[in-house]
Amino acid sequence: MTNVAELRDLAVDQLEQRARELDDQLFRLRMQKAMGQLDNPGRVRDVRHDLARVKTILAEKQRQA
Repeated sequence: MTNVAELRDLAVDQLEQRARELDDQLFRLRMQKAMGQLDNPGRVRDVRHDLARVKTILAEKQRQA
């Protein structure tokens, strides 16, 4: 889980990269789930929430600019 205060300190380009990484990770977790190889199903939820946090903060920063 990512700390919101840490995310707010990141620059826009770093947030965009973090969002891409989380999106890729979420894709890989979904593929594992589909193939029945997912060990921790709760991880999907955590990654989805982290991605939402990053996207929310990214949108806030883009509106300020």
